[in-house]
Amino acid sequence: MGVLDWLGLGGDRAARDDGPDVLERIGAALEALPPDRARVLAAFAYLLGRVAHADHALSETETRAMQGLLREFGDLDDDQAMAVVGLAQQLSLAHRGTEDFRVAQEFAAVATEADKRALLRCLFALSASDDTVVTAEDNEIRRITQELKIPHAEFVAARAA
Repeated sequence: MGVLDWLGLGGDRAARDDGPDVLERIGAALEALPPDRARVLAAFAYLLGRVAHADHALSETETRAMQGLLREFGDLDDDQAMAVVGLAQQLSLAHRGTEDFRVAQEFAAVATEADKRALLRCLFALSASDDTVVTAEDNEIRRITQELKIPHAEFVAARAA
């Protein structure tokens, strides 16, 4: 029995460990795509969700921006984009802090350099979609770029753009 279990905060360990991971759950909405591409898009959407939730508020403008960015980046139709964004928002909020680094590492492992640059541009586009970039969003983007090992000069160039 761990400390969290002793305090009554551990929950049902079997239920946590046996379920599909975050990327599998998001990727399931993209079953028509090759599994590797679905995983890249799932991670991409989750990382967008991190930035959208960074200020602890999620606007309809941000949701529409996420859908548009996924349609463009992933060549998704409206229904696919809506499904993926809905799941990504839900899971990035529910699992923030516990899955954030792991999803970023997974994206770094499966994404191309072009995918990483596209993500960086999309993160800033999302944060500016409501005409303001709050410090929390900027900080979250910086954390993501560090986790993806994107050079600081690229972060600065994307922010300036």
